[in-house]
Amino acid sequence: MAEGLLIKGYNGFYYVSSEGETWTCSLRGRFRLKKQDFLPGDQVEFTKLEYPKGVIENVKDRTNRLVRPAVANVRTALITFAVTNPAPDYALLDRLLIQVMNEKIRPILCFNKCELLTESEAEAVFAPYREAGFTALAVSAEKGTGLDDLKRALSGSISVFAGPSGVGKSSLINALGLGFELRTGGLSKKTERGRHTTRRVELLPLGNDAYIVDTPGFSSLYLPEDLKKEELSSFYPEFADAASRCPFRGCLHWNERECEVKNSVADGLIDQGRYSRYCQFLEELKEREKKY
Repeated sequence: MAEGLLIKGYNGFYYVSSEGETWTCSLRGRFRLKKQDFLPGDQVEFTKLEYPKGVIENVKDRTNRLVRPAVANVRTALITFAVTNPAPDYALLDRLLIQVMNEKIRPILCFNKCELLTESEAEAVFAPYREAGFTALAVSAEKGTGLDDLKRALSGSISVFAGPSGVGKSSLINALGLGFELRTGGLSKKTERGRHTTRRVELLPLGNDAYIVDTPGFSSLYLPEDLKKEELSSFYPEFADAASRCPFRGCLHWNERECEVKNSVADGLIDQGRYSRYCQFLEELKEREKKY
């Protein structure tokens, strides 16, 4: 029995990449009875018929599964924003970071359209995230700068692009020069919001066992349903050192006196914007817990 990677599903058929070939597979009847779902990123076992036809026999256990986009076994999330036009929505950025890290996926921040700002202006946009310990790439799909760094960040794994519309996710994939020609939408002049250009989830091969997914842009994102207020600070790596010195066990770094995280914010060691959004999310979690 052969093994392969499911790269897309369309009109009841599943396209499986195996040893340099793509097989068009149907499902065994038992899967329809079980209502088993199959997602891009699934590792499957299949029986080869006359090329290129095959039949999927089994799907292997997943390391993770995302709902939006519907994809499995993702190792890296490239969280993509523009440095301007549109200006970054930092609350959405931080929500995406929490969502990705909650799924045990490695986040990499990608800031596009850097050609529209000076180097120092662009640096000011993403400096708080680099200082917090995240990888943040400065790129330009228009000028081609930073693309080598982007390719290295995506190597060796299934990676998902995430972020709002209009920031250039499809343009970045096209700019990688790998033969992709995804539709790009740009911004609506009236709303300055991007127009969705991606219609269905598909793994795009980068070579060296690396694949990327171009996803629809997010317009909103809730915090993970299973996230507790006591766990929120674990998604803020810049809190860790100060939090270890807080005098109270279970400190939420909110209203507690003598909180070392709050002191670090006051001393400029932790970004005020990141901390303010942390407090906003903490309020959301406290309100959500009241309802249950």
